[in-house]
Amino acid sequence: MSFTVVIPARYASTRLPGKPLLDIGGKPMIQHVYDRAFESQAARVVVATDDPRIYEACQKFQGEVIMTSPHHASGTDRLAEVVQTLGLDGDHRVVNVQGDEPLIPPQLIDQVAENLERYPEAAISTLCERIHDVDQVFNPNVVKVVFDLEGMAHYFSRAPIPWARDYWGDVSKDSFSTFNAGAALKAGAGYFRHIGIYGYRASVLNQFVSWAPAPTEQAESLEQLRALYNGARIHVEVAAGTPPAGVDTEVDLQRVRAWMAERNQKGENST
Repeated sequence: MSFTVVIPARYASTRLPGKPLLDIGGKPMIQHVYDRAFESQAARVVVATDDPRIYEACQKFQGEVIMTSPHHASGTDRLAEVVQTLGLDGDHRVVNVQGDEPLIPPQLIDQVAENLERYPEAAISTLCERIHDVDQVFNPNVVKVVFDLEGMAHYFSRAPIPWARDYWGDVSKDSFSTFNAGAALKAGAGYFRHIGIYGYRASVLNQFVSWAPAPTEQAESLEQLRALYNGARIHVEVAAGTPPAGVDTEVDLQRVRAWMAERNQKGENST
C-alpha cells in the first residue's frame, strides 16, 4: 500500500519567524524537508500551509503544496483538512513530517509508514529512542513514553515514567545522588524519549478533529494523549536511526547551516 507525506508549514513562529523560508545552503528550509521526504518510499509528498509566501516558495521548486485554513489550532487539524481535500481513503497512510526537520532521515519516514502496515490494530505509529542521560528523564521538554511488549503505547508524559521506586523513592530530583540516578538507567528500567514523527490512518485524522481535548492532553500539553484517551492505539518502535534535532532556535539554524556547508565541501573535495 502506498502512503502520503504531509508537511505542515506555518510562517508564524515565536522564536524564528518565517522559519520554513529561512535559507540553508541556498535553499529554503521547507525545500530541504520536502527533498528528504521525497527520498522516502512515499507515493506523494505535499506541503500544507496557510501562508502565500510558503505556497509560492514551494511552487518555485515545483513541490506540491495545498493552501489550508489559517484557523487551525494544530498541525493535526491541518493534516485532516489535507486528507479531506485529497479525498484519501480511510485506510490510506499519512505520515506527518514537521516543516522544521531539514535533516530528517527518509528511513524514519518509511519506518512509521511500514509499522502501520504491520500492525493493523494501530491507528497511529510513532518512534522513540532509549534515554541514557538521567537529566533527560527529568527534563519536561523531553517527552517520555511507556509501551507494551507489542509496542503499543500506554502513556506519554513530560514526567519521569516509569518511576524507579527502588532507586528514587519519594525524594526530589535535587536530592538525588549521581549514583542512584544513574543506577536506575543501568538497571534497565526502560526510559524512552518520544520522537515526534507520526504515521496516521486517514480515518483517525478525520475522527481526531471531532474529539474534544482530553484532560490528560491539557495537563501535559501533549496532543497525542487525545488519541489514547479516545481509545485509538498508538504503536511505538525504537527508531532505526538517530534523528538529528530540528530547527527551533537561531542556534539550531546555524548548526544545520554549518553541517550542510561541511557536507557540501566534502562533496566538492571528493570530485
